[in-house]
Amino acid sequence: MHDELIARARAWLAEDPDPETREELGELIDGKAFDELATRFGGTLQFGTAGLRGELGAGPMRMNRSVVIRAAAGLAAYLRAKGQGEGLVVIGYDARHKSADFARDTAAVMTGAGLRAALLPRPLPTPVLAFAIRHLGAVAGVEVTASHNPPRDNGYKVYLGDGSQIVPPADGEIAAEIAAVGGLDDVPRPEGGWDVLGDEVLEAYLARTDAVLAPGSPRTARVVYTAMHGVGKDTLLAAFARAGFPEPVLVEEQAEPDPDFPTVAFPNPEEPGAMDLAFAKAREARPDIVIANDPDADRCAVAVPEGDAWRMLRGDEVGALLGAHLVRRGARGTFAESIVSSSLLGRIAEAAGLPYEETLTGFKWIARVDGLRYGYEEALGYCVDPEGVRDKDGITAALLVAELASEVKEQGRTLLDLLDDLAVEHGLHATDQLSVRVQDLSLIAEAMRRLREQPPTRLGGLTVTRTEDLTQGTETLPPTDGLRYTLEGARVIVRPSGTEPKLKCYLEVVVPVGSRDELGAARERAAELLGAVRTDLSAAAGI
Repeated sequence: MHDELIARARAWLAEDPDPETREELGELIDGKAFDELATRFGGTLQFGTAGLRGELGAGPMRMNRSVVIRAAAGLAAYLRAKGQGEGLVVIGYDARHKSADFARDTAAVMTGAGLRAALLPRPLPTPVLAFAIRHLGAVAGVEVTASHNPPRDNGYKVYLGDGSQIVPPADGEIAAEIAAVGGLDDVPRPEGGWDVLGDEVLEAYLARTDAVLAPGSPRTARVVYTAMHGVGKDTLLAAFARAGFPEPVLVEEQAEPDPDFPTVAFPNPEEPGAMDLAFAKAREARPDIVIANDPDADRCAVAVPEGDAWRMLRGDEVGALLGAHLVRRGARGTFAESIVSSSLLGRIAEAAGLPYEETLTGFKWIARVDGLRYGYEEALGYCVDPEGVRDKDGITAALLVAELASEVKEQGRTLLDLLDDLAVEHGLHATDQLSVRVQDLSLIAEAMRRLREQPPTRLGGLTVTRTEDLTQGTETLPPTDGLRYTLEGARVIVRPSGTEPKLKCYLEVVVPVGSRDELGAARERAAELLGAVRTDLSAAAGI
């Protein structure tokens, strides 16, 4: 068995175009590191609706130039099969390790396949790439990013010509073309022939950002901003300057791109400790709000002062605030969110007489809703300008948050006051999450199996009135690996993460509120229920 493993590793080594991963793999072979080689050659990194994402390193189970070249060749073959073999593919990338290399490899493969390729001029936010696809009339787009994953990871996100991320059956068809790619020597990769775009596309994107704001709206909110060591700073500062907001105060330690993310364990605003430096700067600068982007700036986190401290708003809270803000501005069109997000947006849309839809998790689904005007997902993703960017966009979302913060500032109120208003009008919608990160993916499969074979009948003292296994789909949702429990005044959804080794459980309870005087008691009751549901669900799943 070891001989076969070494033979496969040597065959991979022979065609690896990257000196760094060749050296790495050579050392593993010479050192007879059979366990590590078995891990790296135990399969292939799977291409799905999230594209590719994984740890950097040599071998087919890692992100590297060989894997990316095969992915690009498969995408090119798919586009040719669809009659788009002479179209334009636009390619963006973040500032992670190897991102620029993966982007150039993609451009070379597309050019060698007869397509036209254009690289964005430098590492830029993912929403700029999503905008560029439709702006330039491309047949597809690729963004090299691992979003908010750890520093050791990178990824490969694919969009089609409508500007939305791929969904079935396109993902499966592209995966089949990738599997059919032969040796890398058979993939033409010219040294040049693609375009490197100037700043025209970025300028066109920035020109649209103003469109998310109401003409003449107040622009007075003072912001502390962190780019979380990512690529958001320059684009966000330019957007804020164009809109006429005060220049945000930067968290200098996290302002510039750094693929090692030295100040955070995980470059995700939701992770414990990630916002500590931003809060320290806020205590010093005393702004109205704190805004954070994740490293590729497609997510937007918001924190507000609460007494002498700073509190991160949940994605569901920001999602509801922005939805209600757009309703007050007279927005028309469909409001949409994924099934793991709070049901409050549906209540807001219903009260305003607006269409509303739930989708599967991810903006690849939200962005495809017919007539979409606004969409959000609890994981800090907001689509506030679907005509410009059919994806989550942390830059335009930040602008809209700053506009809303400016309005309430002029009224002598706060964003927390607006959340109280929504609770009184629609009931207190409180959400929480039970998220378990694992090293062994079989633990996730085992938890899902256990919940399917022994479904809970009560959680947190509440009766489970309906259990749905979403693998078969529903009347409105395609199939997905997930479970949904409807309880008396609550809802729970359990699913494996599509981008990280996590089991994620999304909890929501709804507590009626008769008046503002009842808010304190309602919050206590909601916290009690959420804690009890978490405890019981953890026991039921064995996690």
